[in-house]
Amino acid sequence: MARLIHLNTFSDKRGKLTVIEKVLPFDVRRIFYIYDVDDSVRGGHRHKTTTQAAVCIKGSCKIFNNNGQIKETFLLDNPEKCLILEPADWHQMLEFTPDAVLMVMASSEFDIHDYIFEPYD
Repeated sequence: MARLIHLNTFSDKRGKLTVIEKVLPFDVRRIFYIYDVDDSVRGGHRHKTTTQAAVCIKGSCKIFNNNGQIKETFLLDNPEKCLILEPADWHQMLEFTPDAVLMVMASSEFDIHDYIFEPYD
């Protein structure tokens, strides 16, 4: 089931530093980021084995999630929020602000055979 976790952030007069260390439930094997998104909906899949962690490091976006039992929409509007997506979480990324940068960390390298595109009934 998808869930939000809070990332440790340190602030002082110079700015903020957010750390992703020992909080993800997997070892990171792949990192990608999505940006300059128009009004398109991204994603529309789940995975057989891959777990992901999504952080909107600038701007904001929403992630709709359906794990086959629960449908939820998460607002990622702060780089201290990290959304963990389990393999069973069919998700779509939408409503990106013009300045949004969504970083995604994955537990495995890209493999088209790991993707399931059909949504739950």
